[in-house]
Formats: sequence, C-alpha cells, structure tokens
Amino acid sequence: MSSMPYLESKAERSKRIRAVSVFVILASLIVIAFILSMNTGFIRLSPVEVIKTLFGAGTAKQSLILFEFRLPRIIISVLLGAGLAVSGCILQALTRNALADPGILGINAGAGLMVVLFIAFFPINQAAPVFLLPFLALLGAGATAALIFALSYEKHKGISPIRMVLSGIAVAAGIAAAMIILVIKLEPNQYQFVAVWLAGSILGTSWKFVMALLPWLVVLLPFVLYKARTLNVMNMGDVTAIGLGTRVSRERLLLLAAAVALAGSCVAVGGAIGFVGLIGPHLARQLVGPRHQYLIPASALVGSLLVIVADLIGRVMIQPSEVPTGIVVAVIGAPYFLYLLARSKA
Repeated sequence: MSSMPYLESKAERSKRIRAVSVFVILASLIVIAFILSMNTGFIRLSPVEVIKTLFGAGTAKQSLILFEFRLPRIIISVLLGAGLAVSGCILQALTRNALADPGILGINAGAGLMVVLFIAFFPINQAAPVFLLPFLALLGAGATAALIFALSYEKHKGISPIRMVLSGIAVAAGIAAAMIILVIKLEPNQYQFVAVWLAGSILGTSWKFVMALLPWLVVLLPFVLYKARTLNVMNMGDVTAIGLGTRVSRERLLLLAAAVALAGSCVAVGGAIGFVGLIGPHLARQLVGPRHQYLIPASALVGSLLVIVADLIGRVMIQPSEVPTGIVVAVIGAPYFLYLLARSKA
C-alpha cells in the first residue's frame, strides 16, 4: 500500500512529461509553418529578406508585404485554429458526443447568418463595424445553439447526442437556405465578399481584424483552461458530477457560452471554416489523453497548426490565385468525419 502513492505520482509524472513533449513538438511545427508562411506567396521573400524586414532593414515594398498583409493573416490563422478547436473540445465534453463540432452542429452557420446580414447593410472596410462583427456573430451563434439544444433535449434524459447532431444538421441547412436568399439580394461587390467569406477564406489581412479577435481568445482560453477539472468531472455524466458537488446546470451554461463565443468570434473574422473543432480535439486526445488539463492546450495547438498549414497550402496550390482555407480544411476534415462516423457506428 505504501508504494501506491509513488506509483500514482510516477504515472502522473509520465503523463505530464508526455504532454509537455507533445506541446513542444506542436509549437515547433507551428513556428516552422509560421516561418514558411512569411516566405511564401505570390511575391516570395527569402529567409534573409524576412529577417531584414523584421528588424527594419527591408525595403518599403517588403515591409508592406510582410507587416500589412502576411503577418496579420498568419496570426489570425493561428488564433482561428486555437479558438475553433477549443470550442469543439468543450462541446464534445459537455455533450459526451465525439462528433460534436461548432460547424457540424450549425453554430458556425448561425454566426455566419448574422455576419452576412450585417455586411448587407454596412461596409466592411470601416474600423468600427469590424470590431462589432464578433458581437453580432455571438448573437447568431448563441441563438442557434439555444435552438439546437432545445430541439435535442429529452425530458428526464437530458441532451441526446444523436438528436443534437441531427438537429444541428437540420438547422444549419435551414440557415444555409436563408443565406442563399439573402446573398441573391446583395450588391455585386458585397456578393463577391460574402462568397469568398462563405468559402472559408481568411479575410483578415489587416491588424484591425487581429485586434477584433485577439481579446476574445485572451479572455476565453484561460477561462476554459481554468475549468478543465470541471470538464473532467462533467465528462463522467451528470449524476457523477452532481455527486461530486458540481453545479452542473451553471457550469454547463458557462462553458457552453464560452464555446459559442469562441466559435462566433472566429467565424466573424475567418469565415465558414469547418471541421477544425472536430479534428483538433480528436487528434489531441490521441496525443495526450482525455484529461482536459492537457487536452485543451493540445487541441489549441493542433487547431492552430491545421489552419496555418491549410492556409499555406491554399496560397501556394494554384498561384497566383489561391484556394480558400476552409476548402483545404474540408478536404482534410470530410474524410476524417466519415471515418469517425463509421467507427462510432461499429
């Protein structure tokens, strides 16, 4: 019996070392992708030119390309991936549904509908509207999430995972139809912008988009990490969580609000990029296990790596044109979703 605490602490230490190793590897891969993204584009900048420009020794043209176009876009890619992946991680834990994802459940579609409505009436190139986009997306995402959870709730049983996925797909289809009707009535310049945005193209190529998204992640990601132990308990089921003293209804509402806010703010800036919230937590779970103290930061890193690599691939695939990031992620995510669906059925 006396050796049991030692064995437990040794096992815990092993898990922690494994998680830290995974974090270091993922962070290193993100840094490599970050550097490659700074060098890559229609106008190539060599590593030496990038370094000179970063330290103020580049030409005016190189400074314009790097600081005004590439760096904001790369930073937004990293932020988007982290926000969407952590949002999916929360939803999977709260619903105990391996297929839960803000895109599949229709939450992204609800946020997108509000953004399209806003774009239809206000020019997007104004600074103030850019900072309003995450708030409007939050309203749309929150209303959609409330509707989906209401439709998937069963009396005396709680939220049904299967009904939630089916309700999300149905609601997303209805919202997509509404957006098609709305898009038809847009002006040509507005239509072009919305079409690119709906394809999941990262529209934020200026620092004001970075500043519109950054505060949401700075506040919400530490909050979710603080609630990691609560997510561990709630993942065991409501009865067990209540028995351990967790206020399930309150915690579920707070965490659901955080997941919706993360998804909504990311959609407002990055467009309809799906599957990140599905793939990120699944890959992270295979790397570090189910404990949310490790799973949440791992999901954020995997999501960031996925989006920044997808954006890099999209920019170099058919130069001088580019493939929207959302399409590249969908090419990766759709087969993975079918694989998870088949595995869950088995």
